[in-house]
Amino acid sequence: MILIADCGSTKIDWCLLNKTRVEKQVFTLGMNAVMLTEEEMRERLAAELLPELGDLTKNVVAVYFYGAGCISPEVCGNVARAIKHNIPSAETIEVYSDLLAAARALCGHEPGIACIMGTGSNSCLYDGTGIAANVSPLGFILGDEGSGAVLGKLFLGDVLKKQLPAEICAQFLEEYNLDLLTIIRRVYKEPQGNRFLASVTPFLSKNINVPEIHELVLNAFRAFFRRNIKQYDNYQNLPVNIIGSIAYYFKSVLEEAAAAEGCTIGNIVKSPMEGLLKFHTV
Repeated sequence: MILIADCGSTKIDWCLLNKTRVEKQVFTLGMNAVMLTEEEMRERLAAELLPELGDLTKNVVAVYFYGAGCISPEVCGNVARAIKHNIPSAETIEVYSDLLAAARALCGHEPGIACIMGTGSNSCLYDGTGIAANVSPLGFILGDEGSGAVLGKLFLGDVLKKQLPAEICAQFLEEYNLDLLTIIRRVYKEPQGNRFLASVTPFLSKNINVPEIHELVLNAFRAFFRRNIKQYDNYQNLPVNIIGSIAYYFKSVLEEAAAAEGCTIGNIVKSPMEGLLKFHTV
């Protein structure tokens, strides 16, 4: 059996594949590998994954792990050793970026532009085998345009600076039980501020017909295309394929933004796992 992992900042989707049949699928808390030590990852896998898989781990011969933060040989090595420690039966352990997961899931073996729009955002030009070009996402402080974290950052800033209708601000703060000090603490003092920021996006989706919210989301998406997609050669002639919850739930506004920036949307899917299962069984 082979184990495939799609690891994001919010959750990890694990699928245990027996030839072409999914033996078991489990979800554990997400992680960014660049932010954790090898020991921390070992402990997380032991506490969260192994109890879910039980004795099935003894039959795993290969693990294909696609993860946020898997951007260097050092980080990928840490992840691989943490996996080997917990699943010693695995003879093959390959660790790749979540961006390559998106490209393989969306494009298979064909060239194209592949993107992630979830808690964070990223994009690449894919040549059918590997990533040919990548505009660095830079994270939610310097980049990550169009991501859930950046949408949340822009929205919370507008709420606290009273740039939105008073009734919308009041409704949001009451619904999420937040105030200025709590927001500041969650963003600047507590860990994983990006997750907190992204957690407010359901409110944006629910109120997308409010003109000010629609404009905020539209402009954030236009920035994603302008600052990322339009940097790739021949972008005008390649469909932009996107994976992630933000792209999935804000599809209509995303298509509006793409059209405004001269880009064409291809496939939009919520999760790469179905495409990865196909890629690894063909």
